[in-house]
Amino acid sequence: MVSVTINEQTLDVEAGSTVLQAAERLGIEIPTFCYLKRLPALASCRMCLVEIEGQRRLQPSCATVVTDGMVVRTNTPLIDETRSSMLDMLLANHPLDCPVCDKGGECELQDMVMAYGPRESRFRDTKRVFHSKDIRLSPVIIMNVNRCIQCQRCVRMCEEVVGAVALGTVEKGMDTAVTGFEGSLASCDQCGNCVEVCPVGALMSFSYRYKARPWDLVETDTVCPHCGTGCQLTVGTRKGEFMRVRSKWEHGVNRETLCVRGRFGLDFVASQDRIKRPMIRRDGALVPVSWDEAGDYLRRRLSAVESKAAGGLASPRLPNEMLYQFQKLMRTVFRTNNIDCSSRWSTPFDTLGPLVSSFYTRTPLAEAIGKDCVLVVGGNVTDENPVTEYLLRDTTRRRQTRLLMLSARPSRLDADARAVLRVPPGGEAASLAAVVAGLVRAAGQALAVDVRTGIGASTGPAATTGRDGPDCLASSLLEGRSVTVLVSVDLLRSPEARATLQQFNNLLQVLHMLGKGPTMQFLFDRANQMGAWDMGVLPTVLPGLRAISDDAARTMLERAWGAKIPPEPGADFDAMLELCNEGRMGTLYIAGSDPLMAYPDRAFVKRALGNTDLLIVQDTFLTDTVGLADVVLPAAGYGEESGTFTNNEGRIQKVSKFREPAFEAQGNLAIFDFVAALRDQALRPSTQGEIFDEITRLVPAYDGLTQDGLGADGAFTRAAPIPPSGEFFTSPPAPSTSDGLILVTGNCLFHNGYVSERSEILNTVADDPYVEMSAPDAVQLGLSDRDQVVVRSTQGELTARLKVDKRFPRGLVFVPENYRSLRLNSLMRRGEYPCPVEVQKARVAFEIPTVAAPGAEPKDLGRGLAGLS
Repeated sequence: MVSVTINEQTLDVEAGSTVLQAAERLGIEIPTFCYLKRLPALASCRMCLVEIEGQRRLQPSCATVVTDGMVVRTNTPLIDETRSSMLDMLLANHPLDCPVCDKGGECELQDMVMAYGPRESRFRDTKRVFHSKDIRLSPVIIMNVNRCIQCQRCVRMCEEVVGAVALGTVEKGMDTAVTGFEGSLASCDQCGNCVEVCPVGALMSFSYRYKARPWDLVETDTVCPHCGTGCQLTVGTRKGEFMRVRSKWEHGVNRETLCVRGRFGLDFVASQDRIKRPMIRRDGALVPVSWDEAGDYLRRRLSAVESKAAGGLASPRLPNEMLYQFQKLMRTVFRTNNIDCSSRWSTPFDTLGPLVSSFYTRTPLAEAIGKDCVLVVGGNVTDENPVTEYLLRDTTRRRQTRLLMLSARPSRLDADARAVLRVPPGGEAASLAAVVAGLVRAAGQALAVDVRTGIGASTGPAATTGRDGPDCLASSLLEGRSVTVLVSVDLLRSPEARATLQQFNNLLQVLHMLGKGPTMQFLFDRANQMGAWDMGVLPTVLPGLRAISDDAARTMLERAWGAKIPPEPGADFDAMLELCNEGRMGTLYIAGSDPLMAYPDRAFVKRALGNTDLLIVQDTFLTDTVGLADVVLPAAGYGEESGTFTNNEGRIQKVSKFREPAFEAQGNLAIFDFVAALRDQALRPSTQGEIFDEITRLVPAYDGLTQDGLGADGAFTRAAPIPPSGEFFTSPPAPSTSDGLILVTGNCLFHNGYVSERSEILNTVADDPYVEMSAPDAVQLGLSDRDQVVVRSTQGELTARLKVDKRFPRGLVFVPENYRSLRLNSLMRRGEYPCPVEVQKARVAFEIPTVAAPGAEPKDLGRGLAGLS
């Protein structure tokens, strides 16, 4: 610690702290333009100059490191005169168009001039003008370079945090201008972080332009609904109409950053593709009815199928309170443990449960990735969790963290990684086993591992390497003093998911034995997947991830709920579909999910849903699954009801209401009460606040939390980790090899799931539906970038534009799952992932598929829709 005195106040700070950081701790304000906490100091704006005893010149406080005994003054006449002169120079060329500038009312230059600026300018020359008109750099970003004050925040944010390098500068001195390449942002993520950090109106959001003033907006702090990173943001509405999103600079995992989906993709809440009224099926078609009519119809249908099995599927985009109430409804009213929260994969919780209970660390992401070594396994962080990627890049560059990548697909983080291991899809288990074997060999006598378990042996060709192999990963893990493992849930798509999770258990146990203190977190691509697991929306576990067979846990919940819980484990969604096909499913209740789009075998799920005696769909938007329903219940969507999300870190945060439910939609909790009443039962408690309180009493990880205690940054759930068992799983069989092309899927950068495709703004920046493959494969097939190609499997085919990626591994084809028009799951077959495919050039080049417009329904909606207007 070193001692510093600022304006007669003395403070001890850590060595390496800057004068600006010390002043902030004392509550002393020093003005800045170019400074951002996340970025290295630039010291170009000279607004933060201070006097330091013993030094002849003023020094920039943002870049001056405190020394022991330093005496600093921040408000002398010389400093005031210098700040005024700097502002005078900025205003000399700055256009005085505040009345029409979108930054008016929240402009840092305005604030600085009011506080420190000159009363009269000494400059009389004509102002410099770069362009007479604003330049639209992209569909969402527009620039007025005449207003730029050359702070370089946008350029540095784009390059050093986002990693896109879409912005740069040209010319020198007062003629310096920020621009994109040839006046565009072709390589841009469209994240808008440059707009967020711009202190003036040089970079603006085109979608918000001229719509409102800051003082017109009602601003609501909430959480992004798109992925599991859990970014906090502020939604601005005007007279109930959605206007814009901005980040909360000092709060949340994301601080000042957001991705394109979070900043520009929330306008989906205003989509007209809504379920306006309840609907029931009459004469083979869905017709709108009143809530009372829907209730009478549903009561009769429920009575008719009461003797048969029931099942429920809930979306991991729903808040904790709704998910908790849904599983309670299914267990106590429908008397079933047939409950699931994903239609894209089956969750092997017999293997996953011990892994989560022993190693999952509910801690800030910044702390988790601040370890010596970070291993990212599976998926594509750039596309699935963009803000997590920003944080990983920032940590890797600033803290010299060893970043290691093991995945089938390349990502932008590969450039920052110390080692990259490219593996075939489904080969992650064998590759992890090889890494564990390398650790055991390298550790030698430090590990007493019984090689008879197979841990000490490799199982054939585990991977094709990018620039490194399993041994390189093992040696990097061995060199690090502490290790974090980040796991993509894309791995759960594979039939080899159980074997992969077993090898994760082996890896983490070995790291634990080596004293690396391993931390593990999942990279969920749905906003509340962690919450869905915690709330027990699974067939084999109760709230709190306690097994159905745990008599003590089941008895405790039965007493609290005043109802019996079936003691037998239930069926996951895949098994529920089997029951439907066999004619044994009486009621299937789907809340907020669209399995007809998401389940990896469209023909099978369509047939199964069609064979269900009673299909209830509770949703906000008109989905493909709605077209197969017997009863449709319009539910409030994101922003129309309050609750909480639990993000990837285990951080629980408030999801706030900022608009009223549209048309005749009701809150999800009210609908659950409505359905329970039709079976002459009541769910108690039934309000969001009361349910939250019950969760904190009955779910151990949430014990002691209060809604008031969540605060601006949320609060962390706390699960008591169970010591690792010390048992190792045998190595998995060698991955199957394929000479042909295989298809994998996931989210693309501009979309997440299917909700985001209802965003008009995202649809202006997103690529058309595309097929991605390697350059050698394209050459071998006689294909070129942007060709229209047909992807064909034994199940079906689709047509889309080709995107050739030089970094892509051979033999791999990627099609994003986010485009409803493609119906990608029509190519897939149940239990088979990745999917073998053929790719060839489309015969008619001009037949370009069009993404379904918001509100448009696909043609084959099963039993049809009627009277939806």
